[in-house]
Amino acid sequence: MIAPILQVPQSSIEETVNIAIHEDVGDGDLTARLIPEDEITIANVISREDCVLCGMDWFEEVFRQIDDEILIEWNFEDGDALEAGQAICSLSGSARTILTGERTGLNFLQTLSATATLSANYASAVVGTDAVVLDTRKTIPGLRLAQKYAVSCGGCQNHRIGLYDAILIKENHILACGSIENAIEEARIHNPEMPIEVEVENINELNQALAADANRVLLDNFTIEQLKEAVKICNGKIPLEASGNVTLDNIHDIALTGVNFISTGALTKDIKAIDLSMRFA
Repeated sequence: MIAPILQVPQSSIEETVNIAIHEDVGDGDLTARLIPEDEITIANVISREDCVLCGMDWFEEVFRQIDDEILIEWNFEDGDALEAGQAICSLSGSARTILTGERTGLNFLQTLSATATLSANYASAVVGTDAVVLDTRKTIPGLRLAQKYAVSCGGCQNHRIGLYDAILIKENHILACGSIENAIEEARIHNPEMPIEVEVENINELNQALAADANRVLLDNFTIEQLKEAVKICNGKIPLEASGNVTLDNIHDIALTGVNFISTGALTKDIKAIDLSMRFA
């Protein structure tokens, strides 16, 4: 298991889960009322495909908020690789409340496991190189911290969490400021202690960023040959990050150019939910 890097505050998990329960349960689960109130059962969650598990805390929080007497026993931990057909966990308690929480709990588990699984595939694709794969801000609204946690469970790393914890000067910032030099100068005035990353679209802009003493440069949609040239120009002076149209098919070639980081929104936006099911024993 790969130890997660990002630790999500419990308050964030509680808030996210509360919203999810409210949108599903509303004023009450009408169908669950068909089950006798005193009916006790055991249910198992099964993975129908290979995956990397993620989302245990969110799954547990769903049932804590619905019925804190539901007992959950896990057979794996976040970050573990699962094979199809394996039982992830078992739940015991009120049949009614297990049914009420089933979909919301599985929604978190299947979505975050999907993010972790895809991240693991990308991390595996750069093994043998010095490149680190990063996520982006292209996350599902409301699940920013959860998905970034899942990325780390899969073996990739987190870029900035949001607009508040790092500076990344992009094309429109440069246009609004008038030049790369002006944008960097303004950034240093407002946040003198903060490292500054600049996104560039060609070698000319890279040279401008270097001349203005950027701390890191993001090479946007560079070809393989352009990436190699950029690495040669910088010669290890500052970290370089490649981004734009990164796929599992080309990420290894990108990593071989010598860039330090490769960022891709695919980790969090191009996911397909893992097939999970809950069955009463």
